[in-house]
Amino acid sequence: MISRRELLAAGAAATVAAGATLPAIADDMPGISPTEIRIGQTMAYSGPASAYGVVGRTEVAYFNMINAQGGINGRKVSLISLDDGYSPPKAVEDIRKLVEQEKVAFIFQSLGTPSNAAIMKYLNNAKIPQLFVASGAAIFSDPTHFPWTIGFNPKYQSEAAIYAKHILANNPKAKIGVLYQNDDFGQDYITGLKSVLTGDKASMIAKTVSYEVSEPSIDSQIVTLQGAGVDTLLFAATPKFGAQAVHKSFAVGFKGVRYISNVSASFPILKAAGLDAAKGLFTAGYVKDASDPIMAKDPGIMEWVAFCNKYMNQATIVDVNASYAYGAAQTMVHVLKQCGNNLSRANILKEAQSLKNFTCATFLPGIKLNTSATNYAPIRALQMQNFDGAHWKSVGGLIAS
Repeated sequence: MISRRELLAAGAAATVAAGATLPAIADDMPGISPTEIRIGQTMAYSGPASAYGVVGRTEVAYFNMINAQGGINGRKVSLISLDDGYSPPKAVEDIRKLVEQEKVAFIFQSLGTPSNAAIMKYLNNAKIPQLFVASGAAIFSDPTHFPWTIGFNPKYQSEAAIYAKHILANNPKAKIGVLYQNDDFGQDYITGLKSVLTGDKASMIAKTVSYEVSEPSIDSQIVTLQGAGVDTLLFAATPKFGAQAVHKSFAVGFKGVRYISNVSASFPILKAAGLDAAKGLFTAGYVKDASDPIMAKDPGIMEWVAFCNKYMNQATIVDVNASYAYGAAQTMVHVLKQCGNNLSRANILKEAQSLKNFTCATFLPGIKLNTSATNYAPIRALQMQNFDGAHWKSVGGLIAS
């Protein structure tokens, strides 16, 4: 288990140099002091989604770098990142601790659909920003009902709709089998497929099978899909189960086309499944593939590699989940800089609602983040990609999601 001490961004307790003028602190700015911005998150450092732990580690390291550079408007950032084990009850317990004991200003990038769904009402009732949620579930982009919650990932429904359109364009008589996680995450993919495959096309979805995150393996589900005679598979799965699905579908001799959710498309996950087994996969991505030699001279990737070499490790460079987290942390820093010294929760939310064509170093060219008071989906385009056994290769241009 990752301790609070290990994942507290370094230097947050540093004092302001003698003689410096300290900004005034208002009563409506909990978690803010003249020297510190105190924020929190829960993360799956253990449990069935522990592959995502690199997200939290990268974000803590990013704020360490920002603090070493002098912080944000004179303040250093303390990111308190707690392990919820991908368990909603534990997430609720941790969030209450962060708010009521640690007195954080807001919650940043807590990971996972079920965990964030469990904490959303509590945070909205208390008017505490739940910013840039590490999930693409539609429920986190609903300003009418949950104005204090802003998502980050592209919507899963939109991602699935893109897959459906790609399937229609390439095999309009496809027989589609879907493996999906039995929660809002997986259900959103089913909804997205059905939004495109309507009328006489609805029957193209020939078989759907679900899994629970508590299951040790999804081998039987893959065998069931193979037995249903499908020629196209969609794995709407988190990393552990995505890797299993890729490996098992290859092992049983599936010869059709396979799509995998972008949250499970990171190189280390595919390597765990077997690169030969992963060859031919499709996904819809938005993060640069740092493993591709073509990207070696890309300014954003050069920045990312330098960061990993100093604050992370070589293995992290090719992990899309890590470079995703770098982009999310960049976005959060941008918002906090825009706040200036007005770090009330209401103003932090307002600035998070006001992204205008913001770009992240590790995101694909053309991916621009935008938000408004009525649109809480920052990332609104995706790139179809095909895995050649070593790298993700772009197919066509960006597709609006």
